[in-house]
Amino acid sequence: MNRILIAEDETRLAAFIEKGFRKNGFMTTVASDGEQALQKATNEEFELLLLDLGLPIKDGWAVLQELRSQDENLPIIIITALSDERIRTTALSLGANDYVTKPFRFGDLLAKVNSYLEKVNQDKDVVS
Repeated sequence: MNRILIAEDETRLAAFIEKGFRKNGFMTTVASDGEQALQKATNEEFELLLLDLGLPIKDGWAVLQELRSQDENLPIIIITALSDERIRTTALSLGANDYVTKPFRFGDLLAKVNSYLEKVNQDKDVVS
């Protein structure tokens, strides 16, 4: 079963995302700040991270950069209200795999997640 880490400080949005993924057979964990997200991403096993850039304590930018500097190859999809194209480009150049702006349709997010997880699972099959 695929495990997704949801790094989102907006409680209602985190609950909405978590409910949707659980309903679709995923295991989820929510981190409400960047410090928590970083700790969970490095100490637990996840197949994908949904990362808000505007997290408290340690923002999503710091989480993204720290994970990539540790050579963490966990797929990361940014979920943010920031729709500026330069911000999107920066996030992708820092190692994010994809970028979704709020508000979004859950079905679109689910399709993106399934696409990345399909690739991750194919890569695991090739290694084993």
